[in-house]
Amino acid sequence: MAERGSRKKLVGTVISDKMEKTVVVLVERLTRHSVYRKFVRRRAKYMAHDAGGVCHVGDKVQIVESRPFSRRKRWQVSSRIEREAVE
Repeated sequence: MAERGSRKKLVGTVISDKMEKTVVVLVERLTRHSVYRKFVRRRAKYMAHDAGGVCHVGDKVQIVESRPFSRRKRWQVSSRIEREAVE
């Protein structure tokens, strides 16, 4: 994938792969609470384009910002970092 400007990159876990060419990625981040100064875990779900269909539930993936593929899909899977442990 050719670099075009500065695109946002996120790392998360695939939680759904039931759609064709699309996966749902759960991204967790830690933020500090403004008043209590305690770390709070924030979660966000992103729909990402997976053209090859190589990602499955439990895989750790990196997604990058891209052009809109559909109404809710604005991210693309760039690489699979870690595969799910198959038993």
